[in-house]
Amino acid sequence: QINKMFGTVVVGVGIAGLARIRDLMNPLPSSPSEHLKLFGFVSRRSFGNINEAKQISLEDALRSKEIHAAFISTENRTHEETIRMFLEAGKHVLVEYPMALSAKAAHELWEMAEQKGKVLHVEHIELLTEEYKQLKKEVAGKDLVKGTLHFTGSVLDENKTGFPAFSGIARLTWLIDLFGDLTVTSATREKQKDKNYSRMTVHFQTANKKPLTWIEERGPGMRREKKINFCFTSGCLENFPQAPRSAVGLFMQDQNLFAKKLLGQVSKEELAAEKWRILRCLDLAQVIQQHCEQPEKICS
Repeated sequence: QINKMFGTVVVGVGIAGLARIRDLMNPLPSSPSEHLKLFGFVSRRSFGNINEAKQISLEDALRSKEIHAAFISTENRTHEETIRMFLEAGKHVLVEYPMALSAKAAHELWEMAEQKGKVLHVEHIELLTEEYKQLKKEVAGKDLVKGTLHFTGSVLDENKTGFPAFSGIARLTWLIDLFGDLTVTSATREKQKDKNYSRMTVHFQTANKKPLTWIEERGPGMRREKKINFCFTSGCLENFPQAPRSAVGLFMQDQNLFAKKLLGQVSKEELAAEKWRILRCLDLAQVIQQHCEQPEKICS
């Protein structure tokens, strides 16, 4: 494995795709990323070259014997189909979250990757931020009484990004990673079409029957930010702990993790825990969507 090189292709060149191309072309010295070699990128738009990276067709990317892995950075709606194509072609896959817009599809794709003996890696840079690492340290070992995570952001095109429980799955991932398994007790969604405003409110219970609330709110001109209010038996946490900036970019950290998996350097336990977390969050996202889309129960 020491000298093994994995040819890679980046599919989709939005913000994440461009970051992927940059990081693949400039791997951190003596990091696992040095085992990844960028062969080119795929896009519906025509670019020719980006830096030294050359544009190739999707057909060539799927067919090429020199490409072992695909980085999928397309819009959410197309993740499922693109993952499927590359797994069928016998390639490893790294995909930006959410891996799919339904739990059923996610389970099928995961099974397919396992059957083919390929790595399916879902990017979760929200767990790699210094802010989050500090928060996790702060929460560790404390007894939760109740908590709220409130996210605001600008308007998304749901035809591309999917239902907010899926497009906002980074928040759900935080809650599960911080507080363990959750069950949905209720979920509702308010939409004001004329104002382009949307607010999803989800109530969970932890395994110890403690209440957690997740609010995902989007509207024109809303600042992208997260507010927390986690109350423990020892007191409440209302602000994020101070955190230094990381020396290594988030996409690069994620790329190193993917390369480690390709090199067989991640333990079975870690892989199993990650698989559980990813699929569990997608299962919950599906439950939340079903709750929100139920017709209102009319009480007589």
